[in-house]
Amino acid sequence: VKHWQYAAMQGHPESRDNLGCCEYLNGNDELAVRHLMISAKMGDDDSLNEIKDMFMKGHATKAQYAEALKGYQNALEETKSPQREEAKA
Repeated sequence: VKHWQYAAMQGHPESRDNLGCCEYLNGNDELAVRHLMISAKMGDDDSLNEIKDMFMKGHATKAQYAEALKGYQNALEETKSPQREEAKA
């Protein structure tokens, strides 16, 4: 966990997702959502899906899920460029 914390502070979204999942498993829903929200806003789809699952189970609010979804979409939009689109084709 200590290494995940360090990596998360350095901006590693998967480590942030791992911390969120650990907190959720330990029953710390609010802290879990905070971690997952950060990584979802960095474009981590696993975090977005985890928040969605938490929402479906009543452990996160609709507003939290909506915020995560919007942040995730913004992150994806920021990574788009004409060169990347051209490379996909």
